[in-house]
Amino acid sequence: MRIAIVSDIHDHISRLATALERVRDADALICCGDLCSPFIMRQLGEGFAGPIHIVFGNNDGDLFRLTATAAQFPAITLHGAFADLDLNGLRVAVTHYPEIAMPLLESGRYGLVCCGHNHQYTVVQRGAVTLVNPGEVMGELYGAATCAVYDSETGDVTPITIDDAAFLSFRAQRGI
Repeated sequence: MRIAIVSDIHDHISRLATALERVRDADALICCGDLCSPFIMRQLGEGFAGPIHIVFGNNDGDLFRLTATAAQFPAITLHGAFADLDLNGLRVAVTHYPEIAMPLLESGRYGLVCCGHNHQYTVVQRGAVTLVNPGEVMGELYGAATCAVYDSETGDVTPITIDDAAFLSFRAQRGI
């Protein structure tokens, strides 16, 4: 199973569109929070064909409208602040915060732990457990827009750079 992982979108619709295009072949999508606005929830629901699992981050302010928008898309499951998932036999923990993710990694209870918040792409391996922070879709805090794909059969994590060429192409197509 290929699992796309995104985080810290912060309302960047054009970079999210590029990210979704780059991970479209994944079997499932995990979002580690900081979508920010309900229109990003709509973009996720319309832009990814498989199941989408979302936890909220510290910048997801209008939970009422985010939840109402998510309800329009049967493939979206909101988990609040934490998700404990079983994806085809792989136990996955999802949180926004690295300080929560690290103890989950060390616990050995999960095969995959996903987080965001600090906007820094990170992969940590402890035995059979992998922690993935996909970095930031927004691409402005540290200068690189990134996401990741985890392959549950091989344990490999593939970093996806939402490069400037793809971003500029998207903008040009939309006349932005």
